[in-house]
Amino acid sequence: MDRVLIAANWKMNKTVGEAHRYMVDFLPRLTGWEKTEVIICPPFTCLAYLREALENTGIQLGAQDVFWEPEGAFTGEISAAMLADMGCRYVIIGHSERRHILGENDQDINRKLKAAVSCGLVPIFCVGESLPEREQGQTQTVVREQLEQGLAGLELPNLVVAYEPVWAIGTGVNASPADAQGICASIRRYLGGFQVNDWARDIPILYGGSVTARTIAAFTAQADINGALVGGASLDPEHFASIVRLNSDG
Repeated sequence: MDRVLIAANWKMNKTVGEAHRYMVDFLPRLTGWEKTEVIICPPFTCLAYLREALENTGIQLGAQDVFWEPEGAFTGEISAAMLADMGCRYVIIGHSERRHILGENDQDINRKLKAAVSCGLVPIFCVGESLPEREQGQTQTVVREQLEQGLAGLELPNLVVAYEPVWAIGTGVNASPADAQGICASIRRYLGGFQVNDWARDIPILYGGSVTARTIAAFTAQADINGALVGGASLDPEHFASIVRLNSDG
């Protein structure tokens, strides 16, 4: 597919003031980037500012998480309707940090996917194996089970899948482009059996895990890798702009 998608996950970083300084630096650097769809997923506290700052730029706004209930007594949670109301188009669901640090399981993630879809949000659905699972040769099994349980009972008109090997996130260590391609190809094959027609062919599959400007081109050159979910490298506006430009016509 021709579409390249580069998503920034700022995680728990940046105040509104810091986000403003970032955008003042970042936006002028994006010349000739029309071939790439750019998404920024800031903390909840920056959504209102970025909704305004990204207006008429072509850059999409995303959130880092969502709760599965539409409203109610759930202190600290944010609903899909609230995210849509803030101008979000995308939402990250199932990131490994939420799975492994905050205890989310596949059933939680399935409910979150359903909530996102009900409000017209496009999920960026994260899957990936831990280092012990990789060392035991369980990568394919783990990823397939995460997909099966996460997507159970869902009909998704729009979906993005991010393959993020847990052992590569924030470590500076990447899967090799060939290894990542093998997993992403298997993800696409699984999706092909999940929903009829050519739906799976057009699903963007991203690679994540210590992606930088130095490594991005080798990943997006692979047949079944259509972009990246970028963590730490997205926090620097110059570096993130370089990643975007490397995948654009300019």
